[in-house]
Amino acid sequence: MVAAFQVGKAPPALPSIRDDLGATLEQAGWLLSVINLMTALGGMAIALTADRIGHRRLAIFGTLLAGGASLAGAFAPNVDSLLVGRILEGLGFISVVVAVPSLLLRLTRPGDQRLAMAIWSTYMPAGSGIMMVIAAVVLPGTSWRIVWLVAAAAAGLMAAALLLLAVPRRELDPLPVTPRPLLSEMKEVATSGGPLAIALCFGAYACCWFAIIGFLPTLLTERLGYSTSTAAIVTAAVAILNVTGNLGAGWLLHRGVPRVAVIVGACLSMSLCAAGIFVSGVPDLLRLVLAGVYSAVIGVVPGALFTAIPVHAPRPELAGASTGLLMQGSNIGGLLGPPITGALVAAGGWPSAAWLTTGALAVAAAAGLFLHWRERHKLAP
Repeated sequence: MVAAFQVGKAPPALPSIRDDLGATLEQAGWLLSVINLMTALGGMAIALTADRIGHRRLAIFGTLLAGGASLAGAFAPNVDSLLVGRILEGLGFISVVVAVPSLLLRLTRPGDQRLAMAIWSTYMPAGSGIMMVIAAVVLPGTSWRIVWLVAAAAAGLMAAALLLLAVPRRELDPLPVTPRPLLSEMKEVATSGGPLAIALCFGAYACCWFAIIGFLPTLLTERLGYSTSTAAIVTAAVAILNVTGNLGAGWLLHRGVPRVAVIVGACLSMSLCAAGIFVSGVPDLLRLVLAGVYSAVIGVVPGALFTAIPVHAPRPELAGASTGLLMQGSNIGGLLGPPITGALVAAGGWPSAAWLTTGALAVAAAAGLFLHWRERHKLAP
């Protein structure tokens, strides 16, 4: 969650950054998306690096790197320097999120692993949402530089906690691994049907999620007349509601509900809800209600997908690399969703965005069905 602070701090701070540094809209877009780009490009490679140097070491390194880059970014004299800092924050972020799942699996009993991974899946909506609220509260009386300092301080405290509490845990010591060619292991994961289906499903989910969350502030300011800070807080609250679905997935799976029912049921039912946010004829306040319902329910998808990694990894030692592939799929979807939505809205107005949400969730449902087919064959006696 603290790593996700680096993602959530940027959207509310963009107006302050543009006023202070004179950033163009294009530069502002890069400041938002560069973390997604770093994860989309390097998720699996960094995960395999974690397997070699140790997941605990990489988690601590990533936390320190993100905190140091945020601290340096707070004193950036221009946009280019700030962008370099965002690139380093992205490397720190992806280092943490690909390293932690393997550590969690080693700390939990086999019967609790699905629940633990579902709880883990809350890191993005909870972390980024909390930081968006903090930024929206801090910004009116200060500047974006204070927001960067807050994120840096949080990372510093977390690094200290890891050094004090995680380093002494012997069960988290690096495991002996048989060295294999990096490209060979990347190919093994990338050509395995299960991890690919997980990545595709998460990518389609993220494409729809970021399309809605990214444009919700615009809808709130244009249609409901909310102020920028109020729109940021409301959007953060909608994002945090995603946590209820993440935890709900763990509860459902822990009680034996099939993964396919969780994924496909949520995608098909929420495709109508997501479309209602954009189509014509829906009262404006109802759009906000639909956004909240969508965020809360669709959160079961990442919760279900994270729990599928131990089942579908080609080998147990490639669970980290499979997580990296999932993260790449997620961030590719996050990169594609907002610009495609923007193009659709520019061409045909807000109702056109419903085509993206419906199509993306249909792809996620299809990937969930394929994942179920793979799981039945893999677990068959």
